[in-house]
Amino acid sequence: MTHDPILAVRGLTKTFGPNPAVDGIDFRVWEGEIFGFLGPNGAGKTTTINMLTGLARPTSGSIFFNGTDYTSDIKKAQETIGVVPDESNLYEEMDGFDNLCFCASLYGIKKAEREQRARNLLEQFNLAEAGKKPYKSYSKGMKRKLTIAAGIIHQPNILFLDEPTTGIDVASARQIRALIKSLNETGTTIFMTTHYIEEAERLCHRIAFIVKGEIIKIGAMQDLMEDAQKEKIIQFSFDGTVQLDQFEQDFCRQFSPC
Repeated sequence: MTHDPILAVRGLTKTFGPNPAVDGIDFRVWEGEIFGFLGPNGAGKTTTINMLTGLARPTSGSIFFNGTDYTSDIKKAQETIGVVPDESNLYEEMDGFDNLCFCASLYGIKKAEREQRARNLLEQFNLAEAGKKPYKSYSKGMKRKLTIAAGIIHQPNILFLDEPTTGIDVASARQIRALIKSLNETGTTIFMTTHYIEEAERLCHRIAFIVKGEIIKIGAMQDLMEDAQKEKIIQFSFDGTVQLDQFEQDFCRQFSPC
């Protein structure tokens, strides 16, 4: 793993009405790593990935790919990024091979080259026979694998995966995780969202925890687990009426920093 930041995010915010879905987050992704974005449903994971891939415009903040600010026009960076959404975006009536070739054509890849890449990916993803069949006939796991193949057919520098194993069976999820590891081992940087702690622990070099639109921790899973073991929980019980705002102020003064 090198130490070149392939992605840097500064103060990234997205608001819907008065409420921020993503609230001033900062993080960096290093070239060659799998970076996990872990949080419960509704935490802001998909909103973040949508901003990073041009599907949503940030309210404020900056997005840098390889040191260049693409915040105002992420589409200019799309030749260097791959995107796998949480729901399929391929054509049901087309077979797997034609779906991949069509996706490659969107990046201006010539016919002979895109057909060769499609064949190679179908073989790599164990979809060679399925490549001749309509996409609508695929199982959920097969659809997810083909969607990932479509996301990397233009050989991006960084791949964005949104909940890659959600909604598929256990065996297919295991295959998807193996594919993610294999892609990373051959040089693809990966940014993935998930709400499965075990999945993040198995796959990711570093993890950012996002809750209610704010990143609360970033680091390797082992380091984060060690930090969690050091933390203390204090529980209070009260008699009578307590002004909570005043109590919080008094507590912070007594036990600062807070």
